[in-house]
Formats: sequence, structure tokens, C-alpha cells
Amino acid sequence: MLFNLTAKDSIANRFIAELRNVETQVDRPRFRRNLERIGEVLAYEISQTIGYEPFQVETPLGTATTMLPNQRVVLATILRAGLPLHQGMLNYFDTADNVFIAAYRKHHKDGTFEIQLDYVSTPNLDGCVLILADPMLATGASVNLALKELERFGKPAAVHVATVIASTAGVEAVRRRWPKARIWAGAVDEELTAKSYIVPGLGDAGDLAFGEKM
Repeated sequence: MLFNLTAKDSIANRFIAELRNVETQVDRPRFRRNLERIGEVLAYEISQTIGYEPFQVETPLGTATTMLPNQRVVLATILRAGLPLHQGMLNYFDTADNVFIAAYRKHHKDGTFEIQLDYVSTPNLDGCVLILADPMLATGASVNLALKELERFGKPAAVHVATVIASTAGVEAVRRRWPKARIWAGAVDEELTAKSYIVPGLGDAGDLAFGEKM
């Protein structure tokens, strides 16, 4: 299942437009904040899919009944680009457990690359609602590798993938490997370059958020 924020008009369109815009994306704090905002919007949308149960709250004037989540949420992110998106989701799922995954593209001289996974910090995942945040879903290789690695730590009740910009190819790659996962995207672009960058995309989210790397 794919949920695309820009398939309907909302304030999220402004955040995505600023993330894409070469004139505004050079403002690094603003870029990070817009990633965070998209995380908040996606967290709200995902929150409508989890389980709830009634809870009694004592007010100064009586008792109110409200519906509160009854499933454990675990937020996972792929470092480093995923940190602002992760923070946005953590602003809403503020009692969630957290997973951090270090993964990067290891390029070869012939122009190809493979995803190198160096580090995973995670709680037990049995029965949880797992939400994996990665700003750019290009080929789907990073997400697929991360979810495969996390299988070693338990079986979630549900899996969600949250991204800011996805490619059609990336969405299909994740769907093939994880057909039950729900994919939540700020926008979906059709094209990938020969080097597997999304077009029109927005550039390198990690570099724009935190500065260029060696």
C-alpha cells in the first residue's frame, strides 16, 4: 500500500516545495525543519492506522473518556539523512522506542554501488509497530537491507516505511520484498538517473541537512 501526501492538497506541499527549491534549500536550518515537518505530518497519518483503546482521564470537573494507542511503536532511522525526519516522527510518537541504522552507498570504480551497513542499535521488535524513516527512497536497496537486518531482532505486528521523496522504482522494489509493508511518501517521482538519484528529487538530503561529506 502506498500513501502519497501530494496526491491531495495540504500544507505539506509547501514544505516539500521548499525542500526541492534550490533557492531555499541552501538554508540548512530551514531544510532540516522542513524534513522534521514532513515527519510530523507522516506520523499523524500513520497514527490513524494503529490500535486504540478507551482510557479514563480525571479532569477538574469530572471524567473524560479518550481513545489512546494500545500498540508499542518503534521508530527506526537510517543515519545520517534520516535524523530530522525521525525527529519529526518522534515529536508525535514521543514515547516510542528507537532504532538507529548506519548505512551508506559504497561506490565502485565502474560506477556501481552497494549498500554497506555498519551499525544497528535496536530494542526487541516482537509485536511492535515498526516505522522506518529514510528521506529518499531511490532504488529501495537501503530500506530493503535495513528491514532484512531488523528481522533478526523480532517480528513486528506491522511495518511502515516513511520517506519524503520516493521513486516509482524504489516503491516497487520495497513492495516486491515486503508486500505487507505500508509506504508513506511526501511525493513520488518517476525518474532515476544512471547513478540512481531521483529526478526531479531534491539532491542529497544528508548533505543539505548537515553539510557535504568527504
